[in-house]
Amino acid sequence: MRYRIELDRAREHQFLVTLTLAAPAAEQTVSLPAWIPGSYLLREFARHLSGLTASQGSRELELEQVDKASWRVACSGRSALVLRYRVYAFDPSVRAAFLDVERGFFNGSSLCLRIHGREDQPHVLELAGLPEGWQVATAMPQNADGSYVAADYDELIDHPFELGCFWQARFSACGVEHQLVVSGALPSFDGERLLADTQRICEAQIQFWHGPMGKRRSPLPFERYVFFLNTVDEGYGGLEHRASTALLSPRRDLPRHGQTESSEGYVRLLGLISHEYFHTWNVKRLRPANYLRLDYAQENYTELLWFFEGFTSYYDELMLVRTGLIDESRYLKLLSATLSGVLATPGRKVQSVAMASFDAWVKYYRQDENSPNSTISYYGKGALLALALDLTLRLRHADGEPATSLDELMRGLWQRHAAGEGATGGIREADILNLLAELGGPAVAQQLAQWVHGTEDLPLLPLFERLGVQLRADKQTLAQRLGLRLHDASGPISVKQVLAGSAAATSGLCAGDEIIGCQGWRLRRLDDALLTLAPGQQELQLLVSRDQRLLELRLDLPSSSAGATVSSSTTPVQLCLADKAPARALSLRRAWLTG
Repeated sequence: MRYRIELDRAREHQFLVTLTLAAPAAEQTVSLPAWIPGSYLLREFARHLSGLTASQGSRELELEQVDKASWRVACSGRSALVLRYRVYAFDPSVRAAFLDVERGFFNGSSLCLRIHGREDQPHVLELAGLPEGWQVATAMPQNADGSYVAADYDELIDHPFELGCFWQARFSACGVEHQLVVSGALPSFDGERLLADTQRICEAQIQFWHGPMGKRRSPLPFERYVFFLNTVDEGYGGLEHRASTALLSPRRDLPRHGQTESSEGYVRLLGLISHEYFHTWNVKRLRPANYLRLDYAQENYTELLWFFEGFTSYYDELMLVRTGLIDESRYLKLLSATLSGVLATPGRKVQSVAMASFDAWVKYYRQDENSPNSTISYYGKGALLALALDLTLRLRHADGEPATSLDELMRGLWQRHAAGEGATGGIREADILNLLAELGGPAVAQQLAQWVHGTEDLPLLPLFERLGVQLRADKQTLAQRLGLRLHDASGPISVKQVLAGSAAATSGLCAGDEIIGCQGWRLRRLDDALLTLAPGQQELQLLVSRDQRLLELRLDLPSSSAGATVSSSTTPVQLCLADKAPARALSLRRAWLTG
């Protein structure tokens, strides 16, 4: 099976694909995936495929479309079947394909038809029509003739390609070659700093899973690794692969020459790099047992995204403080944002993280105005669940129990299910709970199961207190006091979401409303509504535009101190170091943050 990918119509954002299949079946079925692993939504990539033709030698064959993404062709004899088609590629995300006169990028799931019955055989891919001066980057192994080869179809679509004129550099992490490819960077980009910081993250994670060089508990799951970073004006995201990751970030978040501090944007970028690299172990090798053989045509359900995405979200920023890329205070600030985001989501009382995982296909990637009231993020809540479990395990040692941690659980799962000879990497919730019971006792395993399948808030406050970390209520904006989420864009004050049980919901405010004025005064910023109140006045009289109609709504103004606790639904919280903490608390905190 040989795929020829041609860049013949870059101005029209079209790839031309020629697929040659030796010795086809008498009735050969082909299809294009409906989704890409790691992004749990049916994206229907076949909608961008057009002009599909089939031939054997000089004879044109008739194609029968079986469903939205599958075709069948009747072949005669054993001569090669040749399929030709075009793919429109103008998706700048990390999930699909993109092509213009300056850059090309693709995942095989967007371009490469699957040959039914031949998925487990080698697949060869070649590129043609590259403009002069363009480079190619991929982690897929290369043949002597310049083509690329994958052992099977799963591997073929798990190696993205970056094409164009880009900045690139290499480094070694624990003796393994890594490549960093950056597209779209401004001239002020400090590549050496990003390279050095990425190297620190990689070395820390390799040692986390495998131990230091010379004492490795198991071989690494890749021989070389590639980071693809596409920088744009606006955009953010990442998608993990077996030996690479595709990243998308605002170019203003890149480090600049002469800049020594780490901006919030740069820390966020480092967290993204850390997150996707951690996935190399936790989701690409360790994965749900029913994901060992993926069905690319339909949803593949699991209740374990709280573990694979949530626990990875916990470790991505924890690795930054463990490597010294951020300090303790900054890490607590990042944790505070996660905690505040979860507490400000009423849906945490409605949906468990297990159900959020199962419903990812229809809810997480399809957010609407009611999503905060009915769903919870398995990323955010899953990260807090990992934090609560880690601290619970560590504090058992302070109470005289054997020392253990979440680190030991993760490494134990790796050794038991992925590292050994014949290990598949597939795990179930029972595997996690069984190992946890061995490490921390049955009560801890039972507690985790309750957290995963329940909707109660996690007991983080007493855990933090024992580490000398305090939780304080932060200052609320008026939107937070009222239970509103506004659109970020400058201009009119437009309501994006109304939180259940809030003063805004009680008053009848709706998503899509434009708040024009308060107490007869025109508003440019919602917080200015407080300036229109007389001393002691606690009622807002809002003028609202809804579907071209002007409405007057009255809201009772909640106290700014209302609900300023861990269980608050609107009050942001801030984690900070206690002024005085016992030596034991400092020791426990140091062990947690240094690993």
